[in-house]
Amino acid sequence: MLVRSVSAAFVLFPSLFISLVYAQPSPNLQKRISAAIAAASNQSGTVDYTSFVNPFIGTDNFGDVCPGASIPFGMVKFSTDMTGYAPAGYVADPEQKIRGLSPLHDSGTGSSLGTYGNFEIMPLLCPHGFDTCTTTLDARERLRKKNTDDATPGYFSLTLDNNIQMEATATRRAGLERFTFPSGSKPYFALDLANDLPVSFAGGELNIDPDMGRVTIGGNFGPTRFNYQAFACYDLLDNGKQKLDEWGVWTGDTFGLDAKGLGMTHLNLSLNLIGGVYQSGALFSYSGNPKQVNIRVGVSFVSTDQACANAEEEVGTASFDDIHARAKALWQEKLSRVEIEVGGTPPNVTEMLYSSLYRASLTPNNATGETQGAFAGTNSFYFDSLYCSWDTFRTFYPLMSLHSPVEFAQIVESYIDGWRKLGWMPECRANNLPGWTQGGSSGDNIVSHFAVYYHNEASRLGIDINELYSALLADGELNPPEWNTMGRQVNVYKQFGYVPFAVLDVSSTGRQTREGSRTLEYAFEDFGIRQVAQLLGKDDDVAKYTNRSLFYRNVWDPSVTSDGFKGFMQKRYSNGTFFFNDPTDCSPKDKNDTRACSLQSSNQNGFYESSSWEYSWYAPHDTAHLIELMGGNDTFIKRLNHFFDAGYYLAGNEPSFQTPIGYHYANHPAMSVDRVREVVFDNFDITAGGLPGNDDQAAMATLLSFHLLGLYPVPSTTQLLILSPFTPKYTIHNSFLNVSTTVTVANFSSKSVQRVIPAGTPAYVESVTVNGQPTASRCHFDFYDVFRLGGEVVITLTADKDAADSCEGGVPESISTGGFAKAR
Repeated sequence: MLVRSVSAAFVLFPSLFISLVYAQPSPNLQKRISAAIAAASNQSGTVDYTSFVNPFIGTDNFGDVCPGASIPFGMVKFSTDMTGYAPAGYVADPEQKIRGLSPLHDSGTGSSLGTYGNFEIMPLLCPHGFDTCTTTLDARERLRKKNTDDATPGYFSLTLDNNIQMEATATRRAGLERFTFPSGSKPYFALDLANDLPVSFAGGELNIDPDMGRVTIGGNFGPTRFNYQAFACYDLLDNGKQKLDEWGVWTGDTFGLDAKGLGMTHLNLSLNLIGGVYQSGALFSYSGNPKQVNIRVGVSFVSTDQACANAEEEVGTASFDDIHARAKALWQEKLSRVEIEVGGTPPNVTEMLYSSLYRASLTPNNATGETQGAFAGTNSFYFDSLYCSWDTFRTFYPLMSLHSPVEFAQIVESYIDGWRKLGWMPECRANNLPGWTQGGSSGDNIVSHFAVYYHNEASRLGIDINELYSALLADGELNPPEWNTMGRQVNVYKQFGYVPFAVLDVSSTGRQTREGSRTLEYAFEDFGIRQVAQLLGKDDDVAKYTNRSLFYRNVWDPSVTSDGFKGFMQKRYSNGTFFFNDPTDCSPKDKNDTRACSLQSSNQNGFYESSSWEYSWYAPHDTAHLIELMGGNDTFIKRLNHFFDAGYYLAGNEPSFQTPIGYHYANHPAMSVDRVREVVFDNFDITAGGLPGNDDQAAMATLLSFHLLGLYPVPSTTQLLILSPFTPKYTIHNSFLNVSTTVTVANFSSKSVQRVIPAGTPAYVESVTVNGQPTASRCHFDFYDVFRLGGEVVITLTADKDAADSCEGGVPESISTGGFAKAR
């Protein structure tokens, strides 16, 4: 896969290209998971779903997954930071060295240098005393022992090559670190103030209170022009069970400075204005040569006092095992909202599904009560690490909407509060800082999806639908002075009916690229606004935004040909003429490895991290008209087959998420079943490299989850497309609605769960019933008829592909053919 085409969720730095070195965590991890699945297949009663999770899936192959200790949506994720390309701190590559263990990370991002990695602590062996300890980054880095990495939900462990084991477990804003040293050695620790993953330290302070056994630490960090504050509180005495021997501070650089101050308790460093790397922190040791050391850690984005309060409140005097048990219980409750029949499900499917569901609750980070800047003191929920809305609106939030409306509502409230505080809803956010817009204001489709699913329950969930609609209108109508970070360049979009290339815009600032893909995304965002207008009975707005949702047609150039197929999306000048881009540019078939395809100012392709071949399928709300533009069903099917067979499809690119199910819209659902099997087995597995690129805040995890469950959501609608599940039975629980929906797959055969379905194997949808009644179509059904009511769904499969290769009752809806005509 071309790195330039891999979806980058939060792009602050240019992508880096490195060679892949595949590695596995401890072999015991997979043995333990396989044994747990086998045991669950032959038992009744409560199933431990956490035992099926492999946190290391996606820690190689640029998946950027953090396997660290966390709770669902926890603000902390305790993991080691490593050298090389490691945006989430950890990578599986055994050749990379350990820098330290730190509490703040994100998971599945595309940022080249990563985010957070604040306040690394490194256990040390200093046989010649305090002044000889290796405190600076280069000096302290160590390899790990091979095959010792381990993790389960709420727990992380790794052993250094000097036989020091590092473990961690977590609460929402705090946790415990446990270090086991070789017998007879004296434990030393270097705690780092200044080295974070993006090398963004901009000044900070550290204080040691040797009587309390407490180190408080905090400062300013942040890439480019943005800065945020982070604080931590390290309690070193384990409630009086441990005793410090030595303590002091250290400073260093890469040019010979390596100074230590025994007995000194304070550092106060400002930003190094002339530039250059300088390092500093605390150094301390324990008396009595204890074999095991426990350190309590609290973090905050407000102050060191609040960091200490968080540790005292959330951890207190609890033991490591107590906190781990609490974290595991939270994960068990979360994962058990989707229950499958383990006995009849292929073991790799069970592991992929629950590992995906786990990652789908790692982020965004619930930083409620930890706000700063414009959000300081807000009474609303606050979630950080919205990586990015362009990545997550397609599958991440639609999956959440099936089983976790309470958490979904909290995140929606955080989006609305962004509009209250800043005038527009956030697009990306990490480290409490804005990221770059990618497709426009994709948060529109997130809050719209919530509204169409839960408008009846919105007030009970803490959401004011009218206020939600006002936030949508701000994105759809008001041009921000600078739309690189939020909102859209909506002034010229409304004026021309598309985002024009090389247009004079005297009222707003933004990077003048991606005009083709921004037009397509803006149009779908307008469709989301239209859906909420319909809920609220605002007929004039429904008409306006229905019309604007069709603006995608204005960048269709019928004259462009590629590989014998005619008509492609192209960017367009303000005078109406098209700017020709070869539809293969920025595709996997593009032979120009230097072509800019992402957020670079030199990106002339017109499409974000994608090709015209890929984005020309993108009108999720109006695929029926795309079929007309492409020449009808037969040509559409031929073109779709060619898209996959010629190698233009990228599973790791979000605009292609719905494309494998495009056959449904041309009345060939059996072909979608075949294509989804191929997509899953070509791109996903249970190894560390088992994702097709960045997880993108679990966008890949939730795409895979839907594929395995035999469904696909159309965002901002209540329509779910029906495929062939990879499991014989599953139940989705929605405790807020107090309903459970069980999907039973009649004639399920595990032999069908492979890349190519063997002839004579039932795998294609013959019929669908909901609570005993046949559905109007075997290609789709509606949330309101199924998951909102609960009950029994039966998907009956057949081996007769030809007989199953039609919807028998209507293809999925499109707005141009009268679809989505009324709110549910």
